[in-house]
Amino acid sequence: MKKTITLLALLIGFSLSAQETKASDYLNEVKTLDSTIKTLYAVISGDKGVERNWELFKYLFHHDAKLIPTGKNQDGQTVARYMTADDYISNSGKWLLENGFHEVELNRKVDTFGNITQVFSTYESYRSKSDAIPFMRGINSIQLLNDGKRWWIINIYWMQESEATPIPNTYLPNN
Repeated sequence: MKKTITLLALLIGFSLSAQETKASDYLNEVKTLDSTIKTLYAVISGDKGVERNWELFKYLFHHDAKLIPTGKNQDGQTVARYMTADDYISNSGKWLLENGFHEVELNRKVDTFGNITQVFSTYESYRSKSDAIPFMRGINSIQLLNDGKRWWIINIYWMQESEATPIPNTYLPNN
């Protein structure tokens, strides 16, 4: 019985130690606003067949965070869909792996008040790094919290550019 308890304690200790190591490994990715945004884009990007680091992806988000894409439904109405980080992985992970996806930040507008920050981050999306023309562009509205130790993504609310709604010049580079 003592051996079983000792073994169980060692396994739990090892597991907690491994989790703490991962957290400390990832802490540099969320130390600054810039590193957090760069990590967000990097962690979802990859060529076809390249697995994403979903553990790091989830580490970026506050436990109550939402990912909120907008678009038209089947009836042509503009709607928002609310997802957790796990929902995003379930809904998009396979597609990203099978198709390749690189999201590249073009420009960023930042507003901060105290510990909260709102970022309008204009992006282009490519299936491969070698693609010359993006297949999609849009704006990520990213809300973040700095708790004094790190940055947390609270929400990402995004919209793709369309003919009816082009990205305003103010959100493009050199404006």
